[in-house]
Amino acid sequence: MHVQPQHDRLRRSIPWRAHLFAAAIIIVGLLIDRGGLFVLPVLFVLIVPFEKLFPRHKKQPIRRPLTGVDMSYALAAPVLNAVAVAVTIVVGVASLAWLPGLALRPLVSLIPPSISPFVGVALFDLAIYWAHRWLHEVPALWRFHAIHHSTEHLDWVSGLRNHPFDGSIVAPPFFFLIGAGFSATFTGALAVVQIVSGLFLHANVRWRLRPLHRIVITPEFHHWHHANEVDAHNTNYSVFLPLWDILFSTYYMPGNKRPLRYGVDEAVPATLIGQLGYPFARTRSIRQAAAHPWQATRSGARLVAEVVRDVWRSSTRPATKRPGPGELLGRATEPPTAQPGWPDATERHRVS
Repeated sequence: MHVQPQHDRLRRSIPWRAHLFAAAIIIVGLLIDRGGLFVLPVLFVLIVPFEKLFPRHKKQPIRRPLTGVDMSYALAAPVLNAVAVAVTIVVGVASLAWLPGLALRPLVSLIPPSISPFVGVALFDLAIYWAHRWLHEVPALWRFHAIHHSTEHLDWVSGLRNHPFDGSIVAPPFFFLIGAGFSATFTGALAVVQIVSGLFLHANVRWRLRPLHRIVITPEFHHWHHANEVDAHNTNYSVFLPLWDILFSTYYMPGNKRPLRYGVDEAVPATLIGQLGYPFARTRSIRQAAAHPWQATRSGARLVAEVVRDVWRSSTRPATKRPGPGELLGRATEPPTAQPGWPDATERHRVS
């Protein structure tokens, strides 16, 4: 008896509206900028040959489940990036990360120009370490970052799957460095390098690069960050220097095994539109908020207070109490209820 693959059955359950909305975003994105049509072939040519010559998971095909969804992020990038920039500015200002930057500015001004770039990289990585850690350990923030971690196959295109609100992770570090006196050009270049290097770190290559493990991050380091294995949960947050994970007890690089299972346990949608809406599944609609503005304001204030409290708890938790994804000291966030056409926990395709 022929059994239809789970991901094929899943595609049949996706509403036509989700495909239509995704197509509309992609078309608008291509009308604004056709760069996505250039980015995908370049990534394919630069990374896929190494994945075929030095595969980490040999049975993983180039066209694996949900490859099209990940590629759609590149094609829709002009629209998604416009949203991300707006959110990044708001988050950067609201995070108040520029205040400690201003406090450090007198000291930064004393650093010799020849050493200043190295200090800037270290400060950027330290700030983004904490921002990345909060995305994992603060339940309200994890809902956005879970989209990136939902991919069950790491390869040349998986690094493109990012919720536009999740991109605001670079906002606090960016505003921190600007406040400290570093130029916007230098800080922006660091953000670009972080994004580009991230695509390489997701590649399906088996290189261990052991001599570099405690010096700079490697694909092995980042694959463990994505591993859906209990011991690896909420580890390896740094984007340049493993130093911060080592200092704050979140470094995880076992020498006797390698990550085999990726993804998240919660039921993340299998479409672009579903993934973009997933973090908001339990929030009030715009119509409800307009009809009950006072209740919406109170709910928003409670959410902000909750996030601030959880950020503090994440920052001050004992090193021995490392929570799981979307958890904070044992208090887990309830994942949004699957919307029509979204996969439930029994329908999701798992990596064998």
